[in-house]
Amino acid sequence: MESQAETEAPTETDAKTPYDVTADVAGIKTLFVNVFFIGTPGPGNTWVLVDAGFTGYSSQIKKRAEQLFGHGTKPDAIILTHGHADHTGSLETLLNEWNVPVYAHRLELPYLQGKSSYPPPDPAIGGGGMSYMSWVFPIGPLDLGDRIQAIADNGKIPELPDWRAIHTPGHAPGHISLFRDKDRTLIAGDAFVTTNQNSIAAVAAQREEFHGPPAYFTCDWLAAKQSVIKLNNLNPSAVGTGHGVSVKGLELKLGLNRLAHDFESRSIPSEGRYVKQPAITDENGIVDMPAPTSFIVARALAWSALAGLGLYFLWTRLGDDE
Repeated sequence: MESQAETEAPTETDAKTPYDVTADVAGIKTLFVNVFFIGTPGPGNTWVLVDAGFTGYSSQIKKRAEQLFGHGTKPDAIILTHGHADHTGSLETLLNEWNVPVYAHRLELPYLQGKSSYPPPDPAIGGGGMSYMSWVFPIGPLDLGDRIQAIADNGKIPELPDWRAIHTPGHAPGHISLFRDKDRTLIAGDAFVTTNQNSIAAVAAQREEFHGPPAYFTCDWLAAKQSVIKLNNLNPSAVGTGHGVSVKGLELKLGLNRLAHDFESRSIPSEGRYVKQPAITDENGIVDMPAPTSFIVARALAWSALAGLGLYFLWTRLGDDE
């Protein structure tokens, strides 16, 4: 997205973080999920928000926006890579203040207009604490009514003319990624991620690793594989993902190429609810789903993980009070 200040030098408010992708694509982490600000930093410049992060983070999102674009700023639009709760948690609070268009793929609209819940998670796969806890994550639906509109079939978004939306399903039926051809910048959402999102330890450390989409909420593994291959074929030069740090250059090329070529062995679980049969969905939401797998063990492990997290936060809080 171009603006009057595109040739100006970055200011002190443009401090780089591990989640910034390019000079005009900034990112922040909200608990364990990233949001992005597309626009050249500078007071009064136009910008677009990609995803709305975890619930309770609207103030942090607005604060970072004002650091980048000035006091009282608001985006020209909000674009959702998909509608999972960790990517839309602060959306309604932001919309209470920002009366701006919201865009998503047409196959995401049933989950964002109150018509259908998402296919439920599969906590028995992924092999980590985030997976085990996934059965407690909300699956909607969120009802934004006519505040949200479908992205055009050609992938063009009026408020973001230099970019195109690419349908990258698998993790969610209408998942999209955003790509800018002129410099091959990619915002991948959860089509692939750069940390092991299934593991609490990896998420906490933000250890850089290339992985397919978070396993516990991926409802079509064949589509997920094809989406990663599609994005690899774009040969992106820099990427911001929904989970994990941004990656650039040769490191990105090697990591994404390896993931695309070894996707089945690196990312697809050996068993699980959606491994052999995907969830069937259409423009109205869920049509059919495979039978659930048992996750009694996963649920027990989840309660243990939640108890451990509770003790950890209590310990850190007591430490802060001393």
